Amino acid sequence: MMSLLQEERPTIETPRKKPVLAILTIDDSRGEFRGNRRNFADLTRTGETMGFLVYVLTIKHLMLARKKLRGYVYQKETNSWKQELLPFPDVIYNRIPQREDEMLPHVRQKISACRRHTRVKIFNPSFFNKWELFEWLRRSKLTRPYIPATRRLMNIGSLDRLMRKHEFLYLKPESGKAGNGIMTIRMQSGKPLPYRLKIQENKSSSTYNCASVPKLWSRIQKQSGGEAYIAQQGIHLASFKDRRFDLRALLQKNRFGRWELTGLGARIAGASSITTHVPRGGRIDDPEKLLTQSFDAEQAHILLQKANKASLLIAKQIERASRQRLGEMSMDLGIDTNGNLWFFEANSKPMKFDEPHIRQKSLERIFHYSAYLAKKKTKRTGGS
Repeated sequence: MMSLLQEERPTIETPRKKPVLAILTIDDSRGEFRGNRRNFADLTRTGETMGFLVYVLTIKHLMLARKKLRGYVYQKETNSWKQELLPFPDVIYNRIPQREDEMLPHVRQKISACRRHTRVKIFNPSFFNKWELFEWLRRSKLTRPYIPATRRLMNIGSLDRLMRKHEFLYLKPESGKAGNGIMTIRMQSGKPLPYRLKIQENKSSSTYNCASVPKLWSRIQKQSGGEAYIAQQGIHLASFKDRRFDLRALLQKNRFGRWELTGLGARIAGASSITTHVPRGGRIDDPEKLLTQSFDAEQAHILLQKANKASLLIAKQIERASRQRLGEMSMDLGIDTNGNLWFFEANSKPMKFDEPHIRQKSLERIFHYSAYLAKKKTKRTGGS
């Protein structure tokens, strides 16, 4: 039988350690760090409200054998960052801002070491390559129907064959981002200069009319500067007031480690822009409104459900085929004038969504998934 003293002894609970998330980036020329600091501050504030310790960590200071690392902590009062010695992270969220940075040998080596290390849970370890994306999605009969005809633009022969099959093509750099370097070709039969090449610039575009495929190829080569390109069947997108629009989906993993659609927005192309990207003159609008105007309310509802279902299938297939641990991706989807859904692009480093309800949910989901990963680490179990 217990003594009275034993019965009345209070239970002492060990304070529960906060899960730690490090936002991974790269050093800048001043010895600090690069990246979207406003986004990092938003992540820090959200993480704190959800019980996390959040800090910014550079590749230089990521030492896998250490228990403490040098990182940057956000100071709300002064809107600044202070370097401190901090606990090794439970989860690393890769936000290295540029593809060129990620391709540096020492960066690739460090990320590869993280992926192999049993102590580290890193997600979204690299940017996507456009050609690989389409190759991954072609492997599944569930995602294949959403892919426009896509080929690598290897030589003048490959361009000629594609022009014979498709009167409208998009040319995209394999490693492009935010619409950089995109071109379109339209075949205008019966005209003396039948090949119309349109080149995306900042918020407008330049047009060149060519008499033959060799002249067209020469102009493309000059513009591309030898960069690897893909050629893709052009899709006649649904439009609103004569402006094409597409859908921008944000997919993230939830607190159970499962993909969910965080939000779906719409982007309308600028007056003379090839793409719908906002920095290039595009604007944000409501997808249901645009689809209802282009079709009708019932069809719009069906198309939104279809976009939700397709985006989840695509996200799962990209993660499966890439063999990477992914926690989020944004996706460009198009709906043509006949109501068919098409996949155009996925980005493993999504830019922030300007729709407030999507933005807030997206920040919270980062920590839902990170909490899931942190628990899995404690339990020493595998998984995505």
